Amino acid sequence: MAEIRRSVCALDCPDCCSLLVTIDNGRGARLRGDAAHPVTRGFLCGKVAQYLEREYSPGRLLYPQRRVGAKGEGRFERITWDEALDTIAQRLQGVAREFGPEAILPYSYAGTMGLLNGSGMDRRFFHRLGASRLDRTICSEAGIVGLTEALGLRHATEPEQFRHARLIIAWGANILGTNVHLWPFIMEARRNGARFYTIDPHRNRTGAAADRHYFINPGSDTALALALMHVIVEESLYDRDYVERYTEGFEGLRERVREWTPQRAFALTGIPAEEIAALAREYATTRPAAIRLNYGVQRTERGAMAFRTIALLPALTGSWRDIGGGLQASTSLAFNVSLNRQGLERADLQWRSLGRQARLVNMTELAAALTTLDAPPVKALVVYNSNPAAIAPNQNVVLRGMAREDLFTVVLEQFQNDTADYADILLPSTTFLEHTDLYLAYGHYYLQLARPALAAPGEARSNVEVFRALALRMGFDDPCFRETDDDMLRTLLDSRHPFLEGITLEELDRRGWIRLRLPEPFRPFAEGGFGTSDGKCHFRAEELDYRPPEESRHGDQDLRRRYPLELISPKNDDSMNSTFGHRDAADRQTATLHLSAEDAARRGIRNADRVVMWNDRGRVVLAAEVDGRVRPGVVCAPSVRWGKRAPGGRNVNALTSSRLTDKGGGPTFYSCLVEVERAGD
Repeated sequence: MAEIRRSVCALDCPDCCSLLVTIDNGRGARLRGDAAHPVTRGFLCGKVAQYLEREYSPGRLLYPQRRVGAKGEGRFERITWDEALDTIAQRLQGVAREFGPEAILPYSYAGTMGLLNGSGMDRRFFHRLGASRLDRTICSEAGIVGLTEALGLRHATEPEQFRHARLIIAWGANILGTNVHLWPFIMEARRNGARFYTIDPHRNRTGAAADRHYFINPGSDTALALALMHVIVEESLYDRDYVERYTEGFEGLRERVREWTPQRAFALTGIPAEEIAALAREYATTRPAAIRLNYGVQRTERGAMAFRTIALLPALTGSWRDIGGGLQASTSLAFNVSLNRQGLERADLQWRSLGRQARLVNMTELAAALTTLDAPPVKALVVYNSNPAAIAPNQNVVLRGMAREDLFTVVLEQFQNDTADYADILLPSTTFLEHTDLYLAYGHYYLQLARPALAAPGEARSNVEVFRALALRMGFDDPCFRETDDDMLRTLLDSRHPFLEGITLEELDRRGWIRLRLPEPFRPFAEGGFGTSDGKCHFRAEELDYRPPEESRHGDQDLRRRYPLELISPKNDDSMNSTFGHRDAADRQTATLHLSAEDAARRGIRNADRVVMWNDRGRVVLAAEVDGRVRPGVVCAPSVRWGKRAPGGRNVNALTSSRLTDKGGGPTFYSCLVEVERAGD
């Protein structure tokens, strides 16, 4: 008889869906969304709806393996877990003795959003070892800095409130592709008369479904936000009462935005001045009005400033007052301030090994870390929950570093992806359906618990198991390394923060998901309450500024003469970064380059032609799609393809640079100039 078990989607998505798994004869037979969950509401995205195919794929890694070929060839032989763990422990100890423990670098990100397997026993292990700390900047750090500078706190409008909005602006947010469970709330609002607009250099599926799409030049979002403020202030459309009560520095803002006319912004953004003015008036006079701001906006050289400036708009119009107003970028802060992350991760263990904090290495700068970093150089790399050979910028230099014979590399993975091919020891990992974990979300406010729904295949082990076993192999006798999964869960929940009041492991086991103890509805800044000393939103207008990225149409003109096209590489709808790169359908979608008809004609390129795209850092081969998705001067390559499946073994990150954002040390994936030509027959 079939049985239904609960689980939670662990993939890097704001929706963090509650799942129901149908088990038939011990095997997963069906995966569906939990209809009772207030955000999941009974459906799944196309990626996860097919997840059982991944679960039972013949490509799953099942046993520990040791490299037998050259790095990058991907040739391995099977070994036992004892052999694997002994080898890893001995090599890490050897590196620590000869070069110091900071010569060991962990590399991980959000391959799982589970706290135990994403930032639990692994963090304890590397802290106790004294390894270099990884500055995990690859996704959202610039935006985090921008939001914090604007609001003091990063609280956000809850998704359920979007149904009440009368105007919704998706700014750099491909909701249908990367946040699909917000869409029903938007559709409900539209049925009630709301208008839905998108702002993006790429007219993706969400843009095609919008009432109006605004094509914006990559990296010019700050200029648009300043021009919107100009109209709102000059025409006295701001909420005078809210501004007087809950903000500081308005007169300075008035002076600052006076020069940012829509005409000036048109020259930078490509959006006609009359459209900018009309959008400003509509946004300021429509209540409630909500902005869904997403992370593509901050993957440019001025990304932190873009996030900061956009996030000031709801304070100017007072839309934080309204149910269905305000702004959502991420809800994760509510979990991070309430859960006992310190007790889980145990950063204090560094002091036992080093007597200080370990050095911090920016993951966005992996290319330099593996090729030029010294004092000490990186001599061991441990990769889990990430695929840096595919997702890190400046790919050619990254791969040169990973190919070093003197670099000992351990990879924990489910499939033999690009990074796995460079491993010295390759370990098989469980999927989220096979282990216990606790999940926060960054698109809603529900804390969720998952227990194993399926048995792990072969000899696959969870990250928690692997790092617990390694700690014992290394002789770490701290009690925290003997804690069970439930011990770690109880540590996370051991908090006096009011958002967690009364939430217990037992209750989570019974219910699966629980809303944080927030007011309903949650209006974080309805009456001020910003994370500043006086609780007000400080405009600090003298700091607001815009300068075009160096790699853009208005940046370095010598560079643009050689490389006249601005490349963006947003997430492919069906890939989830590189997670589903083994799928043929995902590979085809990430093997394409969208061009305007004008740019294609100028280069003699027709639809479906093979094209070469290049700059000083590298070259890639793709298939042209000549359509209306981008304007002249912009090209779009959905990412992230497995390079091993591409001609020449490279994906679009062979072209992206290691240049960092203005603040936060984030990547500048969308500040990238290239040229394209038709490939020879």
